[in-house]
Amino acid sequence: MAGTNQDAPSRNSTATTATLLNGGAPRGRPRSDRAHRAILDAAREQLIKEGYSGLRLEHVAAHAGVGKATIYRRWRSKEALAQALLADLAAPHIDIEETGDTREEMLAAVMNPMRAVTESDFGPVIRALLSQIASNPSLGDPFRATVVQARRNEIARMIARGIERGDLCPDADANIATELLVGPVYFRLMFGGELDRAFAERVVDNVMRGYSASQR
Repeated sequence: MAGTNQDAPSRNSTATTATLLNGGAPRGRPRSDRAHRAILDAAREQLIKEGYSGLRLEHVAAHAGVGKATIYRRWRSKEALAQALLADLAAPHIDIEETGDTREEMLAAVMNPMRAVTESDFGPVIRALLSQIASNPSLGDPFRATVVQARRNEIARMIARGIERGDLCPDADANIATELLVGPVYFRLMFGGELDRAFAERVVDNVMRGYSASQR
């Protein structure tokens, strides 16, 4: 396995996450904050109501009270707009607070995406877009490069802290940890099953047993 404490991203997690979710550029003020917000809100409402196939930029523009050209100045396609919406909705649910307790931080790595899909608009939007993320590179590739990569980076930092504390084995693989911690949330989202704290605790207990320094 790869040595996580050497490969982990910078500890400035908030800045790193913001940069990734903003498409690799530093976050700045859009030309019109009000129009920007109105467009994202209109896209969210249409996606939840009509699904991806029903998403029309002219309808989004009308609902947001802007011209279609205003949308195209920001996003060149409906895939780009959908990706921006996903990044906007995911952002509050990615960072893992450093608490000094590896198990608590690992639990946050499961609870964050769980709350995103069950308690926020990210849930119905990601459901509307899952098939497109899997099959449409124009949406899936940017989503993986931003939202998914930001989450991987955050979990890599969490794993590195656990290694430094002596809680996790030195060769703990952060990429696999991301899939072990977050993957079950999306499996249940797609195929059914309770998404609650008890489930998150069971996921964490199993990952902790596999990654624990005391097991090596």
